[in-house]
Parts: sequence; C-alpha cells; structure tokens
Amino acid sequence: MAGPTFGSYIVSQRKAKGISQKDLAARIQREEDGKPISAQYLNDIERDRRNPTSDHIINQFAAALDAPPEYLFYLAGTLPQYARDAGVSPEQATRIISAFRKSGS
Repeated sequence: MAGPTFGSYIVSQRKAKGISQKDLAARIQREEDGKPISAQYLNDIERDRRNPTSDHIINQFAAALDAPPEYLFYLAGTLPQYARDAGVSPEQATRIISAFRKSGS
C-alpha cells in the first residue's frame, strides 16, 4: 500500500483544520516577492500535478498546517537546506529514509 503523497497530505491536513483552498493559498507566500501562491497552484499541488518549488514554500505549508516540516520534505522527495548544507550524502539520506520506512512511521 502506497503512503500519502505531498499533495494528498496537504489536502487531508487542510480539510482536518477546516481551511479552504483559497484561505490556505493566501497563507503561503512566495519567497521572491512575498505574494501568496494562487489557488490554482495549490490545487495543482494537491492533485500531485506540481511539486512545491522551494524549501520556503514547504516550510510555509508546515507552518500553516502545523505539520512537521521534515515530513513534508520527505513527502516532497527532497532534503531541507540545512541537511544539504551539512553535506548529507545520497547514501546517508537513503539510510535515513529506509530506517524511517522500517519503523512503520
């Protein structure tokens, strides 16, 4: 059985908190200009048509939905910038993710 995708997790958390797509989109601001993402962009993310474009966007989702940012990075298939800066190798990342999967989390 496949686990949640980034998009499906965002949908479930948004609905659990009673937030509309429009309201969540307004809470997620682009790093480059501080403007909110569009409701269409959020819809595309929720339907797994697009991936979040930056660490900043992922962290904004985590804050808006009170979700663990590390889990969102995992679902997005990337590592947070601090892990990349620390020089986490692909092998280390693979071991971490494998351990996470084996733990049943």
